[in-house]
Amino acid sequence: MTTSPQTAGVRLPAHLPHPFSPAGRADPGPAYRWLRAHDPVHYDPFSRMWWLTSHADCAAALRADGLSAAAGQRERARSDALPPSMLTTDPPEHQRLRAPGQSLLGPAAIRALADVLGADVDALVDGLAPRADGVEDVGAPFATAVFGRLFQLPRADWATFAALARAASVNLDPLAGPAVAMAGRAAMGELSRFLTAHARTVTEGPLARLGADTRLTERERTGILGLAVVGGWQPLAEAVGNALYWLLPRPDAVALLREGDADDARLLVQELLRLEAPIPFTARVARAQVALPGGTVPRGGRVLIIIGAANRDPAVFERPDELVPGRAANPQLAFGAGTHFCLAAQLVRVCLELLLTRLVRRHPSLSLAQPSGELDWDPRPLPRRLLGCPVTTGSADVH
Repeated sequence: MTTSPQTAGVRLPAHLPHPFSPAGRADPGPAYRWLRAHDPVHYDPFSRMWWLTSHADCAAALRADGLSAAAGQRERARSDALPPSMLTTDPPEHQRLRAPGQSLLGPAAIRALADVLGADVDALVDGLAPRADGVEDVGAPFATAVFGRLFQLPRADWATFAALARAASVNLDPLAGPAVAMAGRAAMGELSRFLTAHARTVTEGPLARLGADTRLTERERTGILGLAVVGGWQPLAEAVGNALYWLLPRPDAVALLREGDADDARLLVQELLRLEAPIPFTARVARAQVALPGGTVPRGGRVLIIIGAANRDPAVFERPDELVPGRAANPQLAFGAGTHFCLAAQLVRVCLELLLTRLVRRHPSLSLAQPSGELDWDPRPLPRRLLGCPVTTGSADVH
């Protein structure tokens, strides 16, 4: 059991690329499998972080009071500070901000959103070209529609919002260089001003309730809105491409989604998120020595909770690297766990179920335009995304 960098002698075998190297970023799976089997609580000298790769360790770490999410965000390679939000705070401050966030992303808001989003999804899938890109032509406009409705934006402002959201989404990358970080910081400022000005014009609905919440300062309200966009718009768009990558080569899974019921869709979306979570890891810092099932992290240790590895743990998931459409027992960690469980989890699940179901029903011959093995993954470690996901609707689609 390794407990400190001084005693951490385990190294990845030379034939396995480091997950942060160019080759490893494209396919970190082999390195994660080796670490999970041989050193699940692993000190990585390159990143100077403790890497957690087993489901047991990741689940425990996500719930551990001794691991600070706020400090984890401050340990990014970038020097700019993130605005106050649920992401950048620990309890009890986290709960104080999370409660108002429920007005924007809670169950009541999601139910209202689902009621109006159907027409937007129908227009999107009906207008899909015979050959399209699953991220740029489906995922991005879908995410824009979701947030356009969520924020009650006039349709004329959707394109502006999408451009700002895309530019600000570079803030997801904790390893972004100075120039990219500066551009992301500027884009975040523009996005914040845009949303703040719009929020002042809204008199009812989730955004108005957030705006009227006296528990928040203006800066905190802006932080919550910014987190919703940066942590939601691009990950939702990428989740569509990632889902199509796994779904479309499996006619049985497509048929189940097309012909099945709401429970079938729910289980399938859970499984798709398990296989390829857009946010594959999250950071923490140990405020005290933390004992985990697979090892101990020392006080002050910087921790990388690798959700993408935990979600493929064979100790928890039978056939972990395969799509199992009816997997009922699925404790996947794509949305985290514990206090910091993603507030937008229900939003992502409900919206993906709606989109994917209507997409395969409208285009029953939908398929990848090239083999999945030929598609390229973004070399950036976060978010986990395809550089392109070309799809074809086929010639036998029904109208």
